[in-house]
Amino acid sequence: MGDLEIRPTTARDIAAVVAMLADDPLGAQRESPDDLGPYIAAFERLRTEPNQHLVVAVREDRVVGTLQLTIVPGLSRRGATRSIIEGVRVHGDERGSGLGTRLIEWAIDESRRQGCHLVQLTSDRTRTDAHRFYERLGFSASHTGFKLQL
Repeated sequence: MGDLEIRPTTARDIAAVVAMLADDPLGAQRESPDDLGPYIAAFERLRTEPNQHLVVAVREDRVVGTLQLTIVPGLSRRGATRSIIEGVRVHGDERGSGLGTRLIEWAIDESRRQGCHLVQLTSDRTRTDAHRFYERLGFSASHTGFKLQL
């Protein structure tokens, strides 16, 4: 996998990222790859925020993976900074190649570099394969998450 580059997302990457977000049963219900307007607007907000890191994995000039890493300073845990991993996606023909591991390792390394004491993520309860993947990488299902749609 030496030909893989993990780099910041550019506006040119948005269509490929949205296609990956929509390429699963949950994403197909909530994403709209045919209208990139909201995604471009969100990207413009993200790219100006220093604690937001939206990255893509690129192989042979093709976007094959993505994730968002958010750095969150806080008071709890003795003023610890934590990071949150969101929107992890690997292109369908790259699944099982180790790319997901590389992306998560990048996020963990960047979190350390940014002085984080904790890395956290959520995963929909139906994504049992993803749960096994995260546990294999050392994450533990230590909390119950709650969400409120607004």
